[in-house]
Amino acid sequence: MKKANKEAVRVIPLGGLEAVGMNMTAFEYADSLIVVDCGQSFPGDDMPGVDAVLPDITYLLQNREHVRALFLTHGHEDHIGAVPYMLQQLDIPIYGTRLTLGILRNKLEEFELPYEPRLIEVGYGSVITEGDFSVEFIRTNHSIADSAALAIESPAGIIFHTGDFKIDYTPVYGDHADLQRFGEIGKKGVLALLCDSTNAIRDGFTNSEKTVGRTIETIFTEHPNNRLIVATFASNVDRVQQIINCAIRHDRKVVVEGRSMVNIIGTASELGYINIPEGTLIDAESMKDYPDNRLVLITTGSQGESMAALSRMAASIHRRVSITPNDVIILSSNPIPGNEKSVAKVINDLCQLGATVIHQNTHVSGHACAEEIKLIYSLVEPQFAVPVHGEFRHRQAQARIAKQMGMDPRSIFLINSGDVLELSKKRAEVIGQVTSGTVLVDGLGVGDVGNIVLRDRQLLSQDGIIVVSLALDPNDGRILAGPEIFSRGFVYVREAENLIEEATAVTQKAVDDCLAGVADRVRLKNVIRDALGDFLWQKLKRRPMILPIIMECDV
Repeated sequence: MKKANKEAVRVIPLGGLEAVGMNMTAFEYADSLIVVDCGQSFPGDDMPGVDAVLPDITYLLQNREHVRALFLTHGHEDHIGAVPYMLQQLDIPIYGTRLTLGILRNKLEEFELPYEPRLIEVGYGSVITEGDFSVEFIRTNHSIADSAALAIESPAGIIFHTGDFKIDYTPVYGDHADLQRFGEIGKKGVLALLCDSTNAIRDGFTNSEKTVGRTIETIFTEHPNNRLIVATFASNVDRVQQIINCAIRHDRKVVVEGRSMVNIIGTASELGYINIPEGTLIDAESMKDYPDNRLVLITTGSQGESMAALSRMAASIHRRVSITPNDVIILSSNPIPGNEKSVAKVINDLCQLGATVIHQNTHVSGHACAEEIKLIYSLVEPQFAVPVHGEFRHRQAQARIAKQMGMDPRSIFLINSGDVLELSKKRAEVIGQVTSGTVLVDGLGVGDVGNIVLRDRQLLSQDGIIVVSLALDPNDGRILAGPEIFSRGFVYVREAENLIEEATAVTQKAVDDCLAGVADRVRLKNVIRDALGDFLWQKLKRRPMILPIIMECDV
């Protein structure tokens, strides 16, 4: 990496530029380093057994003496989900708005930190100084209340970070985005704009959240005799409020299902972001006391997550809710890229149980479309553009928008996680890279599942495993027992006795030939793998994992 320019600020994305999720960006000037967001992403189909995916914070740990603070734009998991893991290694102050910190505080209760985290609540218009940076929180709209854009001022200039946003002129909660402040900062001169790209591929404007409320009201009116089940994102407090408002107007009781839904509704209610009149909520055990036309269930699982409440209902394994033909189920979300198959499976399973599933026109995005992004560019008027938040195609679409707004293509940077983009009033260039990537969480293990373990799990999930066991005399190398073959996920042994007998004979011959010469354990295991692997491929065109176990026994 080039030597730091004393007149430049460095932008170092540590996640969020190759996929939707895991958003995290470091900003560095001289000896000051601040971080914006610290999110997780969800494991894909190629990550069996993995619970969460975190950004690699090696660079922050290597420079821990310079890391001043973490600033949070809003309370979604892809922006705060990795914070508890980071705090286990870095004790730094965290700044965020009231609801954002309320949700984070709830998450931190599940983790045992060796110290009391420093969570500092800020309001819109607040300016926080940490080292060489001053950060102002500016009101925006998103699919969760209390979202903020950040104006990050350094000696090199102002960097404007939109966070996730859309322009909603009629928000359910709070005021619309402070576009006036956007313009005021633009007039001061903005060095670079880091703008949300998630919906940049879509033309026009994103609809207001209130349009979903009208759709849900129509569904309530058209199904007066059915039990209604609404699945949505737990963090979409405005959506939940509109569902509850409809339930009250139609004289229905509300049941909340799903741990994250219960937690967030509880937090939002305590902080005053959602209004639930007394007597509206009932627990699942009390549903039997009410007819279907008096009930609404609000649940998690709109993304087809295997352990979420709706998925368990669809699989008929939920302990308290059984799906019936009198249920009308509303999926009030769009599948996140990569979740389409899981969502389709849940819909099919619900339909097979006789339920009616409604998933068209029941959701609006929380992200800005092309025309809203153009508005931001016209207000902020950045010298440089750095599209963030999204896959490459999303960021590329925003780059095209920036060009349409008159920006020089040489001033637009489609960087990758780990790139170090150095910005000054005179120039901008990528000057090197830092360690970046992903850290996988499996249960209580953080980072102990790597590429080799994932490869083994993928192999196991494809063709299963065969274990070959034999015992040798340590003195003369004679076979005392075996070889015996055990199978899991490959074939059902009782129905493949002939195959197992042939495989045993092939293994026996390979072992005998090997032991006839000079052989050690490593070579013997490799011979078994090669011989048995070739045999099974010729027979079945499958390549199971082959695990030889060689024991030495004195007789």
